[in-house]
Amino acid sequence: MSDDLQLPERSRIVQERLSEAGLTAQVRELPDSTRTAAEAASALGCEVGAIASSLVFLADEQPVLVMTSGRHRVDTDLLARSIGAGEVRMASAKQVRAATGQAIGGVAPIGHPAPLRTFIDEALDDYPTIWAAAGTPHTIVPLDVDQLVKLTSGEKIRVAAE
Repeated sequence: MSDDLQLPERSRIVQERLSEAGLTAQVRELPDSTRTAAEAASALGCEVGAIASSLVFLADEQPVLVMTSGRHRVDTDLLARSIGAGEVRMASAKQVRAATGQAIGGVAPIGHPAPLRTFIDEALDDYPTIWAAAGTPHTIVPLDVDQLVKLTSGEKIRVAAE
């Protein structure tokens, strides 16, 4: 576990938001990249499905955050129907950075310049502990789904046809 002062700036912001929410979860800095769900699962010794991948999409040109289980890909047609959007497409790296202040592979569910409308994959309910990026590709934080919902004011939905 890293000391807060030794965390990268983006991860310190995430840790501050966790503390402000009254959570004791600690951001951890890992020696290897956790940019992909498979890398994160390998580094943590957990199932890839327990990795809460943070993906930014543009829904009718507005950024939305989707926290999805690492075990599958988001079905953009299903997502569009579920959230009432006409069109949903993946955000570019530049759009992700603008919306979150964080780089792809390190996008946390919190700590953005402004809150994002957030959707949480109901498949994450299958895991007692989920792991989300914490502001950089080398930082991660353990949460449970209820904490994730509370932190993000997110709505649980189905995002993939399994």
